[in-house]
Amino acid sequence: MRRTLTARAVLVTCLVAFVSVVVTALVAAPLAVRGANQAARKGLADQAQIAAVLIGQRTNPQVEAGLVRLLRANDIEVYFIRDGRLRTAGSVPARLITALGAGQEIHNQTAVINRRLVLVEGRPLANAPGNGVLLTEPAATGLGGLGLLRGLWWALLAGLAAGAVAGGLLARRLARPIRHAAGAAVRLSAGDRSVRLRPEPPAEVEELAHALNGLAAALATSEGRQREFLLSVSHELRTPLTTIKGYAEALADGVIAPDGAPRAGQTVLTEAENLDRLVGDLLALARLDAVDFPVTILPVDLVELMSDAARAWVSRCQALRVEFPREPVPVATDPGRLRQVVDGLLDNALRVLPPGAPVVLAVRPADGSGLATVEVRDGGPGFAEEDLALVFQRGAMSERYRGVRQVGSGLGLALAHGLVRRLGGTIEAGRAPEGGARFTVQLPVYQPRTSH
Repeated sequence: MRRTLTARAVLVTCLVAFVSVVVTALVAAPLAVRGANQAARKGLADQAQIAAVLIGQRTNPQVEAGLVRLLRANDIEVYFIRDGRLRTAGSVPARLITALGAGQEIHNQTAVINRRLVLVEGRPLANAPGNGVLLTEPAATGLGGLGLLRGLWWALLAGLAAGAVAGGLLARRLARPIRHAAGAAVRLSAGDRSVRLRPEPPAEVEELAHALNGLAAALATSEGRQREFLLSVSHELRTPLTTIKGYAEALADGVIAPDGAPRAGQTVLTEAENLDRLVGDLLALARLDAVDFPVTILPVDLVELMSDAARAWVSRCQALRVEFPREPVPVATDPGRLRQVVDGLLDNALRVLPPGAPVVLAVRPADGSGLATVEVRDGGPGFAEEDLALVFQRGAMSERYRGVRQVGSGLGLALAHGLVRRLGGTIEAGRAPEGGARFTVQLPVYQPRTSH
């Protein structure tokens, strides 16, 4: 049997109603018993007074017998005291008989007579010393004696019925937006990104609606970026393929003269290398989160590694400047992967660098946090403030600036971010003093193990 929200709400409200009725009865029972006994005492005292007057005026056995029958019909027992002695059958306490025989009135007394707890009222007879009349009535001691048990059952049934109705209405009210949310989730899973929920009370349901609406919007944005990314990658793949295919057809058709073959071959080789780099970036991005992604952490002198990178890039960028400390900066990293990151950042800078603008490759020793820094800065167009939150998302910058300035596949910065994260470091983008973009990579310093 499915445990639905409606069934649970009905069960809970019925349980609350049941507990409420029982607790109310337990609290009210002593008060009701006390009130019933007080009312019974008052009535019994009045009847004792009347009985004493009637018997005192006419000492007649018939009158007494009629009085006894009348009072017994109301569950009241009558005991007669004559000359200080009990003249009616019963186990009346001696203290009560003695008090009446001495001419004392008995008020608001409780006693056990004939094995029953009873209320007692006694009055002496006027002009007849030693004589009196004693009236008893069973005391209220529990729910059954007051007839409250029957009322409790009715109240309990009414409470359970009201709880079931209220629980059903409440569950229906709460379940409706949840069903709507479930339907929206099914539509989202089916690919409908236009689904939206209308927020409605209570607050938790409003939060659920906002969360689903946010999820739908995020999925739509993510899928839109994926489509743009695939289009961008397709374009980047098609460009070298088109060039290679064109030159291959030209060579096959004999259009290119023999002396132009070396130049055509170099062009085909360059485009093949571009294609190989793009495919390699795609594969690396796909494997970044894999457990078997190859990363070999070694102690590396950051100054020496970046000096090698600068020597490799200075032929492509005469404006490249370096800012290195004189002392070594040891870090724990994979030198090949770190070169891949720095090469990608420099290539990204050169793509948009205007003539004569500087490119800076800097190394700074570890600060108080135990992190050494590699920084790539340029004098290019840089990033707008809103770009900084998206700069490492795949294809985000390519999509934003396509047709505005030269862009790549949109893979480089995303790959750099993923590689730095796998190396245990951080990377952030900002604005450079040179006017362009600044990329700051921080890596943990190398700490040699000490033997004990």
